[in-house]
Amino acid sequence: RDYLKKQGMTRGQYNQVANFAVTQSEINIAIGNKEPWAYFTEVVDQCNDGPKKYGNITDPEELLENLRMNCIPEWAAEATADNYPEFLEERRSLMAQKVKAYFESL
Repeated sequence: RDYLKKQGMTRGQYNQVANFAVTQSEINIAIGNKEPWAYFTEVVDQCNDGPKKYGNITDPEELLENLRMNCIPEWAAEATADNYPEFLEERRSLMAQKVKAYFESL
């Protein structure tokens, strides 16, 4: 949120359900107000034997599965404020698909 605020976005733009993700406090603090591409680069590095900065995911396949489970588009690693609307659109779609699949399984 802080990153988007600093990019001049309004509260209505950054306070979107599709912009929220549940993270551990330590991870959220480590991310701070970095651009997504900046911290995703570090996460990918972490999965390729780099220093651990963001939790315990150290395997590229585990990272992809975590993104899928959380309905985060795989291209989020390149996300910036410029493509934030596209990110929200795709994440909303992924979230809707997950909810639909869940209800159909009942």
